[in-house]
Amino acid sequence: MLPAAGQRLGRTAALSSGTIAGPLFVAAFTTIGALRPGYDWRHLPVSSLACGRGGWLQRANFVLTGSLYCHASTELARCPDRRIGPRAVALLVGGVGVGLIGSGVFVTDPVGGFPPSPTGGAGNLRVGPADSVRTLGGRLHNLFAIPIFAGIPIAALASAVTAIRGHDCRWAAYSAGSAASVVGTFLLFGAAFAPSSRLAQVGGIFQRVSIGVGFGWLSALSFRAGHRG
Repeated sequence: MLPAAGQRLGRTAALSSGTIAGPLFVAAFTTIGALRPGYDWRHLPVSSLACGRGGWLQRANFVLTGSLYCHASTELARCPDRRIGPRAVALLVGGVGVGLIGSGVFVTDPVGGFPPSPTGGAGNLRVGPADSVRTLGGRLHNLFAIPIFAGIPIAALASAVTAIRGHDCRWAAYSAGSAASVVGTFLLFGAAFAPSSRLAQVGGIFQRVSIGVGFGWLSALSFRAGHRG
């Protein structure tokens, strides 16, 4: 009985990790952004919070959230296909975790003039295309974003296909809609940082919608895995 109880506890802990990871991540970067002088969440990316003094807080946020998703993926891999979809879904969730950890280890390059120049102050803030300097760390940061913003919609679509086959229309519609929303808002976010983009002032909003929808779907997936018979 004790080993069985321990297994149930471990299963609950893993799936709870996937359920709470997204809300904790959003709450953390929202708080961190509110405390950073010169940071405007409406047009600056979440990753910019990892730059400069105090950036360790957002880097820790990336790593902690990624670790929670990696933990959740180990239990999602044991769930029946009818609950979450093919085994690839669990692998993709694990990829999201690895992507977040990598995003915390490698810091993005400055964008939109943030953080401000130590010599120029807040007046140097510039909204628009990314700054011209590109570092190896910044490139690696962008590479680690791929399994996050590509992996979530692929996982959601795979889960939707399985749900359709099982005649679970509500989950299929929610998953497919989430996939489309993540992709659409992420493309708008990317377009906001193109040269002379008219969307520059709201690029951060698009990214936050993409994160909220995508991580919200991961929370729902983990909850579903633990509460469906």
